Amino acid sequence: MILSKPQQVISNDPARFRVCASGRRFGKSMLSIYEMAKFARYPNQRVLYIANTYRQAKQVIWQELLDQLYSKNWIEKVNQSDLQIQLINGSRIFVRSAENREALRGTKYNFIVLDECGDIAPDTWYTVLRPTLSDTQGHALFIGTPKSRNWFYDLWINAGAEQDWSSYQYTTAQGGWVPPEELEAAKRDLDERQYKQEYEAQFIDYAGVIFYAFGDHNIKKFEHLEPTRPILLAVDFNLNPISGLICVKTADTLHVIDEVEIYGSNTNELAQEVKDRYGTRQYYAYPDATGKRTSTASSGVSDHLILNNAGFKVIAPKSNPSVLDTISVVNSRLKSSTGEVKLFIDPKCKRLREALIKHTYKEGTRQPEKNGANDYSHMTDCLRYICHNLYPLKNTNIQSRAPGRRQTGFYPR
Repeated sequence: MILSKPQQVISNDPARFRVCASGRRFGKSMLSIYEMAKFARYPNQRVLYIANTYRQAKQVIWQELLDQLYSKNWIEKVNQSDLQIQLINGSRIFVRSAENREALRGTKYNFIVLDECGDIAPDTWYTVLRPTLSDTQGHALFIGTPKSRNWFYDLWINAGAEQDWSSYQYTTAQGGWVPPEELEAAKRDLDERQYKQEYEAQFIDYAGVIFYAFGDHNIKKFEHLEPTRPILLAVDFNLNPISGLICVKTADTLHVIDEVEIYGSNTNELAQEVKDRYGTRQYYAYPDATGKRTSTASSGVSDHLILNNAGFKVIAPKSNPSVLDTISVVNSRLKSSTGEVKLFIDPKCKRLREALIKHTYKEGTRQPEKNGANDYSHMTDCLRYICHNLYPLKNTNIQSRAPGRRQTGFYPR
């Protein structure tokens, strides 16, 4: 198995507890497999790998772990349904998720990997897993990409000052597995904060304003609307108010040229208002996925069907994407990490402008504030739906390349 120089530095560290914050595609899975094998090489060891979900555990680590161990003829028996491997020396490796952390109690381990631990509830470590290492004086590796300043951040900070703890921070580029051109492409696709978190392994504090990339650089009057240019309507299905943003697309740029906000209304009235303003032309609607099953009208006809019947071609996902992903897309369009601006808002869209300036997260969380005295979520929801539909986040599991490091023996010495 090939380890890059940063991976080798972490592996060689004798500290009992190691905390590593790293960028995407640094090689976390490879390092985790190597470390599990290193501890399992001794007879009758119990090694545990923890991911946030069962799906993540099986997709990210399981098959690669099997392949590596089979290639060395270390495996005696495999339990596919229980994700458990027994080695010929009597050691066992368990692959588990943190979804049912209570099931992890009542045993002991010699080594534990907590992968993407920023996504895992802190009690999984503090009240469930930490005691399982006491009898064995076992070790642990905490590894992941930062997820704001949560408990993983606290762990990483404290590790630098605690005896028998160590901490590391490596960017994607330092990992050596991702070509520079891929990193440049990611810079263009992501906003500055998102890039710093995902690729530079920085712990970004997301408290406060959600759409931090918005500024005067996004305010621009749309001078001329040709009668043949299609209208793109971003919709938030809500009764008080029902909201819509009227947009046009030029090349790779989205212009919000108008807004509609009607209290005590429904989708029929919103559609009619837009058509009254902009006349006969092509119309496209970008609502959220729930409108396929729900309705703001008393007829019981779904909101998507109402828009279709009104002459709008509805473009919506089967299910709504992650709220945080859609926020990231909007911020990247407002201003990318390379300074590109691909989203402009006409000055007359006063409600949207106010929402972008004032919409905040709930205190201490990364959940957008809703139902406050001034609920800004309706207009920003419209913008999230259309931006993510037109410019979805690209798969961040970008193809990597070998960094050309020396071959390190899989059987650690």
